[in-house]
Amino acid sequence: MIEELVRKHEEWRSNCINLIPSENAMSPKAHTALNSDLGHRYTSPDKFYTGTKYIDQIIEEGERLAKEVFRCKFADLRPLSGHVADLALLMAFRGKSMACVNDLEGGYPGISKDNAPSVLGIKVHYLPYNQEEANIDLEGSIELIEEKKPELIILGASFIPMPYPVREISEAAHKVGAVVAYDASHVMGLIAGKRFQQPLAEGADIMMGSTHKTLPGPQGGIILGNSFQEIREHLLFKTIDNAHFHRIAALAVTLEEMKEFGEAYADQIVKNSKKLASLMDEGGIPLKCKNKGFTESHQILVNTYEFQITYGKPWVDIVNYLEEANVIMDRAGRIGTCEVTRMGMKEKEMEKICELIIKAVKGEEKGKIKKEAVELKSKFKKVRYCFEN
Repeated sequence: MIEELVRKHEEWRSNCINLIPSENAMSPKAHTALNSDLGHRYTSPDKFYTGTKYIDQIIEEGERLAKEVFRCKFADLRPLSGHVADLALLMAFRGKSMACVNDLEGGYPGISKDNAPSVLGIKVHYLPYNQEEANIDLEGSIELIEEKKPELIILGASFIPMPYPVREISEAAHKVGAVVAYDASHVMGLIAGKRFQQPLAEGADIMMGSTHKTLPGPQGGIILGNSFQEIREHLLFKTIDNAHFHRIAALAVTLEEMKEFGEAYADQIVKNSKKLASLMDEGGIPLKCKNKGFTESHQILVNTYEFQITYGKPWVDIVNYLEEANVIMDRAGRIGTCEVTRMGMKEKEMEKICELIIKAVKGEEKGKIKKEAVELKSKFKKVRYCFEN
């Protein structure tokens, strides 16, 4: 039964237009590494196991590639997820205080005050936020840092259409002795492709996140930095044991691809986002950050409140309608262009995707929309910006 369900899933999703910003498509070479014998094996820093010489070389080469791609002094590919990378960081600040973006304003829920920090006795302050700009309020955030003097500040969010003021926040944070971390889960691939901001060059001490959103690798996590290597002390036997070395191999392959193709890939993601956003705006769908050009990342944010006022129905109804028509989005108002870009779509295809969304808003029969979606996807079955398998 499970095999049949997997087959059905793959058949369905291979015929869908995927606009979820937290998903992507791995290359055939990365898939090969993920499906390898490495998935059964162990290694450890203390050389407890034998038979590990190639695994150890893969880890070493993966870290070297990460340092090169992200232009940093150290890299650790062992976290099993972006959340585990966050946990390793938070463990270094047990019983202290931190500041981050409120999850109610697009911040990552895993580091909100009721979740991981509560387990570790960390007091959480929320950085003032500007909903119109979809970004933190810089002046208010600096005032909070100066007044509360948190030991840790985490920038980044699950909703992140625009760069954060990393340089200014880092300057204020370092004056009070705080460590600045940047959660790059969503924009890791854009940072690698030099198309978004460069947090480590702008003053952040640590950058961590997941490896399967704009960075099109396997699901997992990564830690990168120029300082505060103490974070690595909180990995082995504290937040991880077996680091899943087939995953690390697949991530290393993805980093090789980003080294070669990352700039072109990241550039096209942003072009696609901007094109799709402008078309949706022209089509009457209210979006956030219009005064900023809608987006500088892979994310477009629908103003779900204004949408309901304008059309008399919630945005989630459109999302559910489109799911049945093979157009996949999350229900929170985010639209992501990372996977469709990796499959080779460009600005011309954004016109067609916008048409599908507009047709759903107007209530066109979902069967017709599905037919058009399947036809569009049929022309883009091959992963791009990667080495030929």
